[in-house]
Amino acid sequence: MNYIECKHRFLMFLRRHQPLKIWLILSPSVIWVFLFSFIPLLIMIYHSFVTKGPLGQILHVFTLGNYEKLSFLYLGVFWRSMRLAGMTTFFCFIIGYAVAYWIAVYGGRWRNLFIFLIVIPSWSSLLVRIYAWLFLFRDSGIINYWLLQSNIINSPIPMTFNEVGVLGCLIYTYLPFMILPLYASIARLDRSVLEAALDLGASPFKRLIKVTIPLTKGGIISGVVLTFIPAIGEYIIPDLVGGAKVTMMGNLIADKFLSFRNWPLGSAITTALLIIILLLIFIYAKSEKQSGLFEVEET
Repeated sequence: MNYIECKHRFLMFLRRHQPLKIWLILSPSVIWVFLFSFIPLLIMIYHSFVTKGPLGQILHVFTLGNYEKLSFLYLGVFWRSMRLAGMTTFFCFIIGYAVAYWIAVYGGRWRNLFIFLIVIPSWSSLLVRIYAWLFLFRDSGIINYWLLQSNIINSPIPMTFNEVGVLGCLIYTYLPFMILPLYASIARLDRSVLEAALDLGASPFKRLIKVTIPLTKGGIISGVVLTFIPAIGEYIIPDLVGGAKVTMMGNLIADKFLSFRNWPLGSAITTALLIIILLLIFIYAKSEKQSGLFEVEET
């Protein structure tokens, strides 16, 4: 039996067994996700139920004490993380929707160039971009220096090592993750529907609220998820831009693992945060579906 005949028989076998064909196509991705996402997640959940030894070692003794330690002491950090992530998502949506709409509608033949300019900063290291942010906005940075030299201000404006600086850097970092899915949704819009809304007497603002936003709800949801979830667990931005004054959940978890060598408690905090995020996403999807906020009314 030669190679061509074996190949033909194998293809015929797959044609008769479609589920096996689908599994062979998906198996590399499934195995990758299982090995490097699902198994580490199970290891983390397991560590949240074991005990820390006196020297920081892990004692494989079942306990719920790690979750009992999740007291009100961590609520302030959690609330700050939620607030900054929510504000980041909100401002990224406001700015990102305007930018994505302008590029999709008025960009013309320059649209690919504009998208390229939005994406190109992501080609550099996040650490480099954060230090560039600090170089611009710190007390002795370029912006404060220019304002002082122009006699616009008498003392430097504190734009780093506070929540405002962290929020600004978060928006700068995650804005492309909001713009790209929004642009993809807006670019696929049927322009005749928008023109029909204007012909029926809808104002530009009403058309935006009643037609454009509902038709781009897929991009909105994708942008919100891609922005909110990584922002709430951000570590390096609050650590460098906020310093010791702004602590988020990512910093708290890193301290438990690295500084205090308390892997069980760090795993418990991470698991609790993961459950809360999944619960928030479920509540949001449920309420959005029931309220019909983004649904288009059928005529």
